Amino acid sequence: MSRVRRFAPVLGLLLLAPWVGEFLLGTSPIQNLAAALVLLLPMYGGGALLIREVARRSGRGWPTMLFLGAAYGMIQACLIDQSLFNPTYLNFELNRIVAPIPFIGISAYDLLSFVGGHAIWSICVPIAIVEMLTPSRRETPWLGNKGLFSISILVLVGCAIIFSFTYMEERFIASLLQLTGGAIGAFVFISIGFILKKNNRTANESEALIKPIHLGIASFAASSLFFSRPESWGGVIWGVCILLLSWILISRWSRHRDWSIQHHFAIIAGTLLTYVWGGFTMTLLLWPDNTWAWIGNVIFALMAIALLAVTAKRIHNPVG
Repeated sequence: MSRVRRFAPVLGLLLLAPWVGEFLLGTSPIQNLAAALVLLLPMYGGGALLIREVARRSGRGWPTMLFLGAAYGMIQACLIDQSLFNPTYLNFELNRIVAPIPFIGISAYDLLSFVGGHAIWSICVPIAIVEMLTPSRRETPWLGNKGLFSISILVLVGCAIIFSFTYMEERFIASLLQLTGGAIGAFVFISIGFILKKNNRTANESEALIKPIHLGIASFAASSLFFSRPESWGGVIWGVCILLLSWILISRWSRHRDWSIQHHFAIIAGTLLTYVWGGFTMTLLLWPDNTWAWIGNVIFALMAIALLAVTAKRIHNPVG
């Protein structure tokens, strides 16, 4: 295997994670693409790659990656950019009185948004797409020990860059209680991630398995409902119920002996397409008068659709 082919999924994930997590979502406009990628790639891309390698090396699967992704979201929002605690982060009032959590001064709505958003879209969706683009290496490590060490250093450097950049802009440091709470939350998610084991297939054929096309529609509907939930305690409960129901159903269906990569693709496709329309919504909220941001939305949406088309073709013709 050539060096280029060997490291292609590594580079792909390093680039895809920040692109999905920030640019497709619309929180970073297209004119900031080059500069933002330099800032975000080490933490976003390195974080996704580190999570993927740790999970695959330990013989675990998607449950572990999802909870490690949640831990990543806690670390970023609570310890690195501290956006969950800063009421004037980037001049946007994130921590207004929306489902407040007493004593630690945060919004439960924002907590669910940051942790769930990073776990699903910044981490798991990019990992899944790159793995499906390299079907023969989906469940094997992509890096050796030296590569894993290098990525770990890259993530630490990325965290330091984002922390320094954010502090220079915001001049904000969360309280000790808040930082401790964020660290404990991340530790809990990591612990759960390593307790969970990979789902095993069963020979159960007593129930009909959902068709991939129906699963894709359901995935798009569920992720869209999660993304558009109302900003209230009702919205928090709504979001938690969607996540729990999705977890239960996917865990059950994925144990079926006829569960396939097409089902896996359907989940990811529906979820990614939510960010396609969500990106326009975020631009309307954040950059309504920025023409380049709207142009970027169109370009990124077309790129996402093209990426899904290439991925679909790849899983139906898994060569190499």
